[in-house]
Amino acid sequence: MSALFEPLTLRGLTIPNRVWMAPMCQYSAACDGPGQGVPTDWHFAHLAARAVGGAGLILTEATAVTPEGRISPYDLGLWNDRQQHEFARITTFLREHGTVPGIQLAHAGRKASTGRTWRGGGPVGPEEAGWQPVAPSPIPFAEGHLTPTELSVAQIQEIVAAFAASARRALAAGFEVAEVHGAHGYLINQFLSPHTNHRTDAYGGSYGNRVRFALEVVDAVREVWPGHLPVLFRVSATDWLTEDPEDPREGWTGDDTVRLAKELLAHGVDLLDTSTGGNASRARIPAGPGYQVPFAARVKAETDLPAAAVGMITEPRKAEEIVASGQADAVLLGRELLRTPYWPNLAAKELGAEPRWPDPYHRAV
Repeated sequence: MSALFEPLTLRGLTIPNRVWMAPMCQYSAACDGPGQGVPTDWHFAHLAARAVGGAGLILTEATAVTPEGRISPYDLGLWNDRQQHEFARITTFLREHGTVPGIQLAHAGRKASTGRTWRGGGPVGPEEAGWQPVAPSPIPFAEGHLTPTELSVAQIQEIVAAFAASARRALAAGFEVAEVHGAHGYLINQFLSPHTNHRTDAYGGSYGNRVRFALEVVDAVREVWPGHLPVLFRVSATDWLTEDPEDPREGWTGDDTVRLAKELLAHGVDLLDTSTGGNASRARIPAGPGYQVPFAARVKAETDLPAAAVGMITEPRKAEEIVASGQADAVLLGRELLRTPYWPNLAAKELGAEPRWPDPYHRAV
C-alpha cells in the first residue's frame, strides 16, 4: 500500500489522497470593471485539469478578501456575488471528479499592486490599475517598491471582518476547505515577523502582539466555517534571516513557527501548510529538492498539529517517503503540477496504488 494515496480525514472531511495542489497565482482575471477578480475560463480549465489528474485537494490561487488585498490587478478575489457564482462552477466540477475544492484566502499587504510575473512583477501605479498598498508598518518590500501606508487599528479590524465575509462566500460557493494565507511575505506574514512589523501598539513588538492579527483572522474564519470542515493555515516557517544588516531585529524563525502551530491548533486550525521565505527581499534561501520538508517535520514532531510539506517535491518515491516516514501528512505540488497535470495518477501507478482516471479516460488505465 502507498502512504501517499491513503485518505486523510480532517474533522468530518475525508480527502482521498495526500497529493495536493498548492495555490499558484495565474494573473488571468480582468484588472478592472465587472470582471475584476472574477474566475475565467482559464481558471476553470487550469483547476479542472488537475482534478482530472487525480489531486486529492486543490487549493485556489491566493484569493483576495478585498480589492486592495490582491497581489496584482489580475488576481482573483471573493468579495462580490459574481465572483462567488463563477467559483461555484469550478467547485462543482472538482467535487464531481473526486477532488476536494479548497480556497486560499489572502491579503497581500505591502506586496500588493504589482504586475504579472512574466512581465517583471514590479510595482504598478494607477495608470496600470494599481493602488496604494497597506501594511503593519510603512516599510517597502524592496528598493523601487511603494512605501505602504501603515494600517490603523480600525482598518485592521475591517480586514479581519473581510476574511470572515469571504469565508462565508467561499462556503456558499461550494468550497470544503478554507486556508488562511499567512506566508510568503503577505499581510499576515508581515504582522508575524519583526522584520516587517515595527509597530508599538497591541499589534506589534512582542511575539504575542505580532501574532494577534493572525489569530484574529483565524478566529473570524473559524467562526463562520462549519465545524465539520477544516481550516488550514499556510505559514512561512522562516524568513531565512539571522540578522538584517540594516535592522538588528531578527526575522521569523522555526522556533516561532512551532510556537505558533500550538496556538493555531488551540484556535481551531486543522493543518499547517508549511512553506518558507518571501518576506525579506535580501534573504538567501538554500533551495533544493525537499528543502522545506524539515520545517513540516519539526511541526509534526513537536506539536499535535498535522502538517503538509511543499517545495521542489517532484519525484513520486520522494513524496511517498515524506509521508510514509511521518515527516508530513501530505505534500503540496506547485510547479510540478503546472508541468504535469496528471502527476497524481502517474505517481499512483508508479507506487502501486489505484489511479483515479475519469471514465472518459478509461483507455489510460
